[in-house]
Amino acid sequence: MFDVIIIGAGPTGCSAARELACTGYHVLLIEKFKMPRNKSCSGVLIKRSMDLIRKYFGENVPAYTMCTPTDNQGMIFTNDKGRECRYEQEGLNIWRDRFDYWLARKAVEAGAELRDETAALSCEEQKDYVLVNLKGPSLYVEKAKLVIVCDGVTGSVKRKLVHTPQSYITTYQTFHKGSIDLDYHYFYAYLQPQLSEYDAWFNVKDDYLIFGVSVKDTNRLKHYYSEFITYMKKHHNARIEKQERAEKWLMPHIMPGCPIEYGKGRMLFAGETAGFLNPMGEGISAGLECGYAAAKAIEEINLSSELDISAVYSAYRANTSALRNYMRRQWNFVAGTADTFGHMKYTGFQVQTEHTF
Repeated sequence: MFDVIIIGAGPTGCSAARELACTGYHVLLIEKFKMPRNKSCSGVLIKRSMDLIRKYFGENVPAYTMCTPTDNQGMIFTNDKGRECRYEQEGLNIWRDRFDYWLARKAVEAGAELRDETAALSCEEQKDYVLVNLKGPSLYVEKAKLVIVCDGVTGSVKRKLVHTPQSYITTYQTFHKGSIDLDYHYFYAYLQPQLSEYDAWFNVKDDYLIFGVSVKDTNRLKHYYSEFITYMKKHHNARIEKQERAEKWLMPHIMPGCPIEYGKGRMLFAGETAGFLNPMGEGISAGLECGYAAAKAIEEINLSSELDISAVYSAYRANTSALRNYMRRQWNFVAGTADTFGHMKYTGFQVQTEHTF
């Protein structure tokens, strides 16, 4: 019997696993893919993420996780009117496969057990524990007093537990050799509606020019990608020599008010699974903070006695209150930058949109 099984070894799961293991809990961290595994992402650590890593993991991000240019100096938005807005901030440019694997190893060093190439098929709540059906080399079952589900929007466990309608954003990015007349130390986001149905972006990693677009309707993906490439050639003299690879993935479509699903019974949801995601797909800082908040909520109760699940959720909501307000402020900021995100404007913080089952 594990105290806690954590599904998903990204920043959310690793921050939860390390915190719980450090305080003596018997923790199993499972990951569907073989680690280090590829993760489609901007791979930019904002200052908030860097500060959280130092706080939760006790050290700075190691150099081997980084790519060139190592330092990210901020983000440059082009809003829906074509106006450029520059936001300077300290940051790091990393490869997610190396970064996530480092986080997982830190959780293991603290005492957590890691099993990669292990898929969570479903969770079945019993009277005093949860049965977690797993698929590794074979099908088998593990037991835990609590489960933290943080395998993102592509995971199946949450969908089997709750049936809340969910809409997704499909993102697509390509890696090229070539050159462009932009400063490689910034992440560029383009909010013009003719370029995407959500946002388009450009950044550089180890001499790869990375172009990406996101859409609500996957049938329009090729159209918007072509429009974006044409735009970058015209406005920034993009000279594309060769495409090395392409990636497609999903992220949650955040709704007005930033609704959060905290979990169902003994299964807590965290990270993108719960709905924590900042604008432009910045989920690393939210994931780190949310995973740690879930772990601290568990530490506030006594797992050896009869579990008061309502106390867990009360603590979890309280621990993520500041994070949720930060997330709303970030979406407010983007809503004020571009009319295309005007529906995300949130004033007064008076709407109760959280869901706990």
